[in-house]
Amino acid sequence: MYNESTTQTLIEHYTGIIDTLGEDTSREGLVKTPERIAKAMQFLTQGYNQDAIAVLDSAKFHEDVSEMVIVKDIELYSMCEHHMLPFYGKAHVAYIPNGYITGLSKIARVVDIYSRRLQVQERLTTQILEAIKRSLNPVGIGVVIEASHLCMMMRGVQKQNSVTTTSAFDGQFHKNETRTEFLKLISASLH
Repeated sequence: MYNESTTQTLIEHYTGIIDTLGEDTSREGLVKTPERIAKAMQFLTQGYNQDAIAVLDSAKFHEDVSEMVIVKDIELYSMCEHHMLPFYGKAHVAYIPNGYITGLSKIARVVDIYSRRLQVQERLTTQILEAIKRSLNPVGIGVVIEASHLCMMMRGVQKQNSVTTTSAFDGQFHKNETRTEFLKLISASLH
């Protein structure tokens, strides 16, 4: 799961960073920390080695369905590319099929693939939309992400209760009634 060469290079760099911060990397609690960080960073950025289109295409089925398909409350965890601090929240994804559907879990996998990269929420939102558009060519797509950013909560303005919402729409979701239906359904508690 981890590239040994990458792991070793990261261990060296993280050891240097911890030493530079004034800590003793030979201290019992820190001896294995550079290795743990090296492996954690590879896990948190594994999306660079994954192909979202291939994932969607692996479970692409012809179906004559023309109603909105929504996968909501998809948990996401990502790393802000500006401060390399986490942001986390939920993605809500909908599409109106145009002859093809995909496995529902594949939508969540696409969210994970793009989340597991150094990101900004705005780009993440459009990348999810573009992948679905390229694979399924649906009549319309809507993506909404709500996330809390530790770069705003732990440092800088230190606003612990702020949530950032981004959205991207294509096709039929540019029509007010379609977009309104989607937004109402992701806001509703139906279960």
